[in-house]
Amino acid sequence: MTGIVLFAIALVCLFLGYSVAFTFAGVSLIVGAIVLGADLFAFMPYRIMSIMENTILMAVPMFIFMGIVLQKTGLAERLLESAAKLFGGIAGGVAISTIIVGALLAASTGVVGASVVAMGVISLPVMLKNNYHQPTATGVICASGTLGQIIPPSIILIILGDVMGVPVGDLFRAAILPGMLLVVTYVIYILILGKFKPEFVPPLVVTENKRELLVQALKDIVPPLVLILTVLGSIFAGIATPTESAAIGAVGAVILSILYGSFSFGKMHEISKETVKVTSMVFAVLIGATAFSMVFSYSGSEYLIEEFFMELPGGKWTFIALAMLAILILGFFIDFIEIAFLVVPILLPVAIALDINLVWFAILISMNLQTSFLTPPFGFSLFYLKGVAPKYLKTTTIYKGVIPFILMQIAVLLLVVFFPEHLIIT
Repeated sequence: MTGIVLFAIALVCLFLGYSVAFTFAGVSLIVGAIVLGADLFAFMPYRIMSIMENTILMAVPMFIFMGIVLQKTGLAERLLESAAKLFGGIAGGVAISTIIVGALLAASTGVVGASVVAMGVISLPVMLKNNYHQPTATGVICASGTLGQIIPPSIILIILGDVMGVPVGDLFRAAILPGMLLVVTYVIYILILGKFKPEFVPPLVVTENKRELLVQALKDIVPPLVLILTVLGSIFAGIATPTESAAIGAVGAVILSILYGSFSFGKMHEISKETVKVTSMVFAVLIGATAFSMVFSYSGSEYLIEEFFMELPGGKWTFIALAMLAILILGFFIDFIEIAFLVVPILLPVAIALDINLVWFAILISMNLQTSFLTPPFGFSLFYLKGVAPKYLKTTTIYKGVIPFILMQIAVLLLVVFFPEHLIIT
């Protein structure tokens, strides 16, 4: 019963609003000391040191830094403005440009919050001014911003790679087609909406010369695209590890800010502080989750969970269905980092025992966690957008807007479940 009590108390504390990192650590220390004895934590310092010396996790702060540089120096803003003018002349053009830029930002940052805020500040006013259907406009921005969960270099893929013991480069490679399929699905949906409901996504009146627009768009899009191809290409070609490519990306983002004339030491100081804050949060949660998983495992609960799933009829498919359903439901209430550190270590031994391909399983989890950013009532993308949206835009409007995109994400997730041989690059 120790594992069940531990899990239940942790969830209650999270729902009550207590800090994630301290909830994991505090509950684990109290329950572990009472049930298993304080000596259990004698090895905790060694576990913490192994986390801090982990070269894979070194990629996390560098990719976060890269994303914040692109946001704070206005490079993401230039991308959005150019793409909106380039595609704005067709029905749904601004929405399509938002989706495409969302994919580019995802591939260059992997930071969902930065993408949603950037597009909420720039694209949303343009769409609302152009009489876009409000739920559609908000849904497009929230869904496009969450592409950073699946399109490499995704922070969650790096975390899952470490938690599951899977090479991050393999996860990045495997995530490309599912991520692109999501982008294509969103674009097709907007094009269909433009065909049958043109009043929902009216075209933008563009007065600039098309040739000038194209030249400006190339200037704003090509350099970040080169950075993306350099970062991901160096991993896929085997030239650099994910950690080394993250360093390339961080330096490349700074060089781009210099080339665009938006570099300043004041901004770099602000960006560095923001990077430290986000990175500290991730690693504090990781250390707390390590204590949690240690108590859970040493109490024998891990074997009970494995035994429960192994005895269910249907084998791996029943396990996959229940695991995905549990992660989807938990995503309504708690953040993806908590799920990655709290739930995945519990499911992992079962997946190994059932001989499930861990790369495929990690992609399914990542796509499911992406959906958690959109699901009311606690979808983080919804809060990010609400924070920068006009006062008159209701929260319920944002909730309505994300429903079609949640359904599309679930549909693509099911395709990856049933057709992994076509959608997962190994």
